[in-house]
Amino acid sequence: MFKILKKQELSPGIFHYDIEAPRVAKKARAGQFIVLRVNEEGERIPLTIADFDREAGTITLIFQVVGASTQLLASKNEGESILDFVGPLGQPSEISENMGTIVCIGGGIGVAPVYPIARAMHEAGNKVISILGAKTKDILIFEDRMRAISDEVLIATDDGSYGVKGFVTTALQQLVDRGEKIDQVTAIGPGVMMRSVAEATRPLGIKTIVSLNPVMVDGTGMCGGCRVQVGDEMKFACVDGPEFDGHLVDFDSLMSRSRMFRPQEAQARDHICNIGLGR
Repeated sequence: MFKILKKQELSPGIFHYDIEAPRVAKKARAGQFIVLRVNEEGERIPLTIADFDREAGTITLIFQVVGASTQLLASKNEGESILDFVGPLGQPSEISENMGTIVCIGGGIGVAPVYPIARAMHEAGNKVISILGAKTKDILIFEDRMRAISDEVLIATDDGSYGVKGFVTTALQQLVDRGEKIDQVTAIGPGVMMRSVAEATRPLGIKTIVSLNPVMVDGTGMCGGCRVQVGDEMKFACVDGPEFDGHLVDFDSLMSRSRMFRPQEAQARDHICNIGLGR
């Protein structure tokens, strides 16, 4: 059992959990994820690691309630435990010294998993420019953390309530227009956002890395549920990724497959609401 040491609702439906998992924290690296199961009846939920503390033995997760399983997870309180917590899984981010100027882009709750990557890039001595995107200022997360490890932070909100009005690509274009030499872009967020970033950087020849979290089940490459077309190859996001070259990812098929199970997700959510949140 893995105890919830901290629970915080960052904004409506978006939660911050610190989980006691010392063996996972000891091995965790930027870019990796875990798979958890709340209880014996729960589904396996893949979540990218938002932070880790080796000394405290904790893993930080940020998640949004979107279906039955995340609703069940959000019903847990501090001091309660999660049944299964497997990780770290996936390949860690490629980080080294002298990579140059790295632009780390997080959209929505994607800001959280991009944080350990930006921090590792900064600790390796690279210049880190972070772009944070949200629909409104009220739901922007991790701003203070990102400012602490970034040389510069740009913020974009859909409604213009904070930072530049527009999308993360609007802020990215500002960097390009001012002549910033960008060596790599790492983008994490909704599929449509990552695709937009990849299309913006493609004509500029800027290396662009995206982190994919499509439908995963076992997290070990056995089920094939997270397969994604990358160039001429079929990859499994859980074992080959979750990070891939954004210019090679077939986002159309990825997003189409991610919508396949929406009717079943809605049924499960309604079932949970009707019977109550079983513990």
